[in-house]
Amino acid sequence: MANIENQKFIALDISGKNYLSWVLDVKLHLSAKKLRHTIDEDNAASNEERATALIFLRHHIDDGLKYEYLTVENPLELWQNLNDRFEHLKVVVLPNALNDWSQLRFQDFKTVSEYNSTLFKIVS
Repeated sequence: MANIENQKFIALDISGKNYLSWVLDVKLHLSAKKLRHTIDEDNAASNEERATALIFLRHHIDDGLKYEYLTVENPLELWQNLNDRFEHLKVVVLPNALNDWSQLRFQDFKTVSEYNSTLFKIVS
């Protein structure tokens, strides 16, 4: 009974390895719930909207991150803290993935499954 509501998508890992997909999922779900404005600068969200968005965000992050940001009571502040912590992944991961993609050649693999495995690793 620990999770009263099932998670809508995979929680943000403490290492941040799924941060880029997590950001997209959060933005889409908050937009669907009409709460996207709660993570935007200079928003006029009500206390109820902020609380709902904060509960949603905390429900979709790793337990270690929950404890680290335990005192944060504003969804915008939590969003910015997580952004500051993991945003560098775009600078590090994306160029490496683009380089791996440009170097990927089918003829370099003995089997199709090896090629597919490498392909899916690059995509993820």
